Amino acid sequence: MLKLYGGARSRASIVQWYLEELGVPYEFVLLDMQSGEHRQPDFLAINPMGKVPAIVDGDFQLWESGAILFYLAQKYGNISSSLEEQAKINQWIIFGNATLGPGIFVEANREREMPRLMTALNQILEKQPFLLGDEFSVVDVAVGSILCYIPMMLKLDLSEYPAVVDYMKRLSERPAFQKAIGGRK
Repeated sequence: MLKLYGGARSRASIVQWYLEELGVPYEFVLLDMQSGEHRQPDFLAINPMGKVPAIVDGDFQLWESGAILFYLAQKYGNISSSLEEQAKINQWIIFGNATLGPGIFVEANREREMPRLMTALNQILEKQPFLLGDEFSVVDVAVGSILCYIPMMLKLDLSEYPAVVDYMKRLSERPAFQKAIGGRK
């Protein structure tokens, strides 16, 4: 059975959300980050960086939430074998982790980056219910989790972005989201 390693209130909940969406059985291994369990030899053998999330799927080990999401989408999801479509998925996953997250959650970047990023997302979501069109996908987990963390962690006014707010509401009402992330509010 797949094992997901994470800490309380960690990015492992993003992977957990996607596992719940996929219906893939998994064991959640909760590491006590306060006591340094993530820096012990057993976990460092899985992720030498000592960060969560990480997964062990049989003999395969992987860390970094975006890489894990893409792996799970390829192995258990219903994604195209088209190189171009997979590149679009990677684009959105990397955007969530490398651009959107720092643009919103790094205070020094927020004033400059957030309006540009949120305006573009709002324009996309005015035209379609999900980032890739009419169907929920792994990219909605990658980007949507970051967006849904905004009201949980920051007191930001998002009223200028009504399509994004509606999107966040739709995502947060999903049963898998509720099971993995919803209890954090």
